[in-house]
Amino acid sequence: MFAQKLLPALAVFSVAAAQTSTICSQPTVTVNSQADASQLSDCSTVSGSIVIGSTASGTIAIDGPQQVRGNLTSQSAGGLVSLTSSTITSIGGEFRLFNLTFLSTLQFDALTSAKTIYWEALPALPSLAFAGPLSKADSVTISNTFLTTLSGINLNTVGTLQIDNNNNLKQFDTQIANITNAVNINANGNQLAVTFPNLIWAANMTFRNVSSIKIPSLATVNGSMGFYGNYMDSIAAPNLTSVGSFATGVGSLAIVANAKLANISFPALKSVGGADQIANNTALHAIAFPALTSVAGAIDFSGNFTTPELPKLEDVKGGFNIQSQQAITCSGFEEQSGGKGSIIQGKFICKSATATTETLDGSASTTGGSSGSSATPKSDATNFGLSQAALGASFIGGLLQMIL
Repeated sequence: MFAQKLLPALAVFSVAAAQTSTICSQPTVTVNSQADASQLSDCSTVSGSIVIGSTASGTIAIDGPQQVRGNLTSQSAGGLVSLTSSTITSIGGEFRLFNLTFLSTLQFDALTSAKTIYWEALPALPSLAFAGPLSKADSVTISNTFLTTLSGINLNTVGTLQIDNNNNLKQFDTQIANITNAVNINANGNQLAVTFPNLIWAANMTFRNVSSIKIPSLATVNGSMGFYGNYMDSIAAPNLTSVGSFATGVGSLAIVANAKLANISFPALKSVGGADQIANNTALHAIAFPALTSVAGAIDFSGNFTTPELPKLEDVKGGFNIQSQQAITCSGFEEQSGGKGSIIQGKFICKSATATTETLDGSASTTGGSSGSSATPKSDATNFGLSQAALGASFIGGLLQMIL
């Protein structure tokens, strides 16, 4: 009698176990309701991907699995309000959320890693609840959301970091130490403060529409670094020694159209692989690169500043274009251009208080002020602070050394 009752029970258990095993190992599990999500509760690992279907609505809680080896995605689920998991620690593929117009809760208590984060068009999502925190990802894109902070995302390293068009975003602090491909932060709220306290090395960096940037530990940018149209009043990179590669001529530094920018500080910067460009920063009245020795591209400064300070400059392989609405001294720079063995090897332009500024490619734009070039005697070359080693190669340098 006992055996007769036991055998059917075992059969039911075996069928249930087989169903659970099948669900856990399917290439794709589609979840359209909480009932569908609950079928994953006995899976410790989901071998394939989980897709939250477009008809899903209300709350979807995926509790049970610890690992998702494939992707976790939800696209155009207009009725989805909450997506949570208390157990998932890693997503081996892409964590993609796209066009979820009513999603207001995103809570993953245990998630620490995902290969790719791609969140776009989440207009009702005000914050994240990631207690992990999320510390490992190859690529992160967060675009067009209602987020005010990115608290809960605290990466150690990342390949690509793209944060854009999040109009309410006011703060982004991360412990990232290395960015192996690129960081691009642009078109977010005009009060966005960005802090990278531990960032040492980055491949490429671009910042637009940022209110402040802190990069105290940054030592090397392997590619280009650009600040465009920001709201910050100062940029400081106290430990940055190089931007790009001088050997290959790749990687530029650009500080352009930052209307409130009044101070830049790059005290340790020695080399720039491409161009060193500073332009149209109306509040910036002084430019100094006290350690800069070599620029493989061009030096291109235009705006409303006093004579730039370049005391260690030894090698500019490209052109030299300095034009200011203030009176500046050009003769010292001119002495280092045009001849054999000159520091400045490309086209030379230096104009003071000009009505029309000329770029190195020959085009022109009006900046206001009176036109004219410096007529300062050549003995004033020391005003530029050019390196004594460089000046010593010229007659003027020798004469100055005798006088001094």
